Amino acid sequence: MENSTQMFWTGLSPDEAREALVNKNKSMWDKRMSLKEAVSRFIKNGDNIGIGGFVHVRQPVATCHEMVRQGFKDLTLSFQSAAMAPEILAAAMMIRPDHCTIKRIELAYWGHESFGLSPAWRYLGERGMIEFEDWSNYNMSARFKAGAMGLPFIPTRGPLGGDIPNTSRTRVMDCPFTGRPIALLPASNPNVALIHVQAADMYGNCIIRGTDGTCAEIAMASAHTIVTCEQLLDHEIITSNPKDIAIPFPAVDAVVQVPFGAYPGACRRHYYYNGDEILKFLGLISPMVKGGSADALKTWYDEHIFGVETFGEYIETFQTRKLIADQAAEAVHCQRLA
Repeated sequence: MENSTQMFWTGLSPDEAREALVNKNKSMWDKRMSLKEAVSRFIKNGDNIGIGGFVHVRQPVATCHEMVRQGFKDLTLSFQSAAMAPEILAAAMMIRPDHCTIKRIELAYWGHESFGLSPAWRYLGERGMIEFEDWSNYNMSARFKAGAMGLPFIPTRGPLGGDIPNTSRTRVMDCPFTGRPIALLPASNPNVALIHVQAADMYGNCIIRGTDGTCAEIAMASAHTIVTCEQLLDHEIITSNPKDIAIPFPAVDAVVQVPFGAYPGACRRHYYYNGDEILKFLGLISPMVKGGSADALKTWYDEHIFGVETFGEYIETFQTRKLIADQAAEAVHCQRLA
């Protein structure tokens, strides 16, 4: 564990991250594969998983479904603010601790905004089943930024205004230039980043519309990145306006086209979130917090994850008119933002 002179790293150490970057194949090669293959190839037990998106926007839900199907052990989850992605992973641990386990969470916020905080987090936390490290959105962004820049830490004043130095690995020192206190945040270098984007090409160049959620930094800080996308487009189209590329191809290791890959969350310009489905899922978890039965939650996983081969089969359980309605709702939302 941590002591006064040595930092402990969850995921890659800065030296390991730099070595991984040096050894990475940075050429343009076809990275298209199935989600099953991507998860099997890149995610290992004990990994630190960086989760992209922001609350219910562009969560890598499809990838988390596949992770649950394949099973995982002793993961660390690192994210700014997230919702359905960690909820799906954590609820799987609640019903199948023999198949799925999370060891640690490094986060700013885990909840569902107007739908409340995560009941799965409450269940696991109150029972001492996970450890967690509390940051803020800015602090987690800064940690991913440091990792993407190849730095072991990044200085910031953010943690000095609250309790974060008491709940994290923040180090406080006197600034050598001003003599005032400055906080040092350890870099975050996940083993694998999970990112969902609007569009990508087969090499891994990605376009993100709307909130970027520090996804570029998470991808570039990680040893490997699995990208799911709504649209898989020709390289010439993706690169026709180079400024649109949020994540460059060298940071990406797998590209998987998964329409509705963030559902029931939202994906800007494609679909609005399905509040009814989110509430339904949370309603299966919440009774367990107070000692209720796990049967309904187990049934959901059996039907929607363990009982299907792909995320597309899960999407097929929704009525077409509901999916069309959520697409229409997002179109209206985009018009209001324009």
